Amino acid sequence: HVQLVESGGGSVQAGGSLRLSCLISGYTIGVSSWCEAWFRQVPGKEREAVAALDVDGDTAYADFVKGRSTISIDKAKHTLYLQMNSLKPEDTAMYYCAASFLRVTAIEALDAEADFGYWGRGTQVTVS
Repeated sequence: HVQLVESGGGSVQAGGSLRLSCLISGYTIGVSSWCEAWFRQVPGKEREAVAALDVDGDTAYADFVKGRSTISIDKAKHTLYLQMNSLKPEDTAMYYCAASFLRVTAIEALDAEADFGYWGRGTQVTVS
């Protein structure tokens, strides 16, 4: 079965950088339709999409990280990444990676959380 395991979170000062990783197992990244994404959630608030990457290699970013973050995938390592730079205190959240096997484009993914059926347990990012 599909499993996603995040890592790379931690505590960092404002202006710093982190690279989150998500090891994906249980399926081959080569199926006809897939989309991988990063979401984040602060206690008491709704989960929100951060960035997405689809089977065509297209990417999309939420406005609040645009220009500061890069989503990428290493298919050989079955790992999804989120490089985050110029971190701000408001970036503090639990970050989750998620996978969808529906025909979801990266742009659609930013508003299609319900289409993601597979989730990791999250990695905490704290910016002070």
